[in-house]
Amino acid sequence: MLETRDLNAYYDESHVLRGVDLRVERGEIVTLVGRNGAGKTTTLKTIMGIVRARSGEVTFEGRAIAALPPDRIARLGIGFVPEERGIYSTLTVAENLTLPPVIGDAAWPLDRIYELFPILRERGRAMGTTLSGGEQQMLAIARVLRSGAKLILLDEPTEGLAPVIVDAIGDLLLEIKKSGITVLLVEQNLRFANRVADRHYLMVHGKIVDAMTTADAVAREADLLAHLGV
Repeated sequence: MLETRDLNAYYDESHVLRGVDLRVERGEIVTLVGRNGAGKTTTLKTIMGIVRARSGEVTFEGRAIAALPPDRIARLGIGFVPEERGIYSTLTVAENLTLPPVIGDAAWPLDRIYELFPILRERGRAMGTTLSGGEQQMLAIARVLRSGAKLILLDEPTEGLAPVIVDAIGDLLLEIKKSGITVLLVEQNLRFANRVADRHYLMVHGKIVDAMTTADAVAREADLLAHLGV
């Protein structure tokens, strides 16, 4: 569904992504793991067109997208959930869900959103500023499903959340996967990643240095946690 080949990206003259090669098959959850500053978030932003690739290829469903602007990429069916979640603080939950345009046949109707995220129905009139971190994360994910994303680029969804909320986010991702949605996940929490993901890529200094199944990652958990500094 998604593939990058020899992807290179810079911030000014700082070479951040160095020949990144990865593949995500339809219906998978694939995780990018690595230390802070390894280039994981930049990989998502480059796929989304927020950071322009200096060289290399990005293909989505067989179509080259590296030269497209972010709005065109979104209309193809890629949704980006940034680490800061991007909730409109002065709008209600319901307004946050209905403001973005609905694009494509993959868009979830509100009834389906509320079935998977009942807390969002309960909090429908609450302002964005009043939501907990976990509620904001659920709203951010629900919003890209509502807009019609077939592939979700999800950046650090468990950051700063209590363990019980982390478990709830994991349950939601597994339910989303059952519906056929594909996820490329950036995650520092290796145990969470092992719970939800099919495969993992280990990124070091802007390069993919290893590819692992979840079984491989579980077997190597101690070494990986030491590498990640966790």
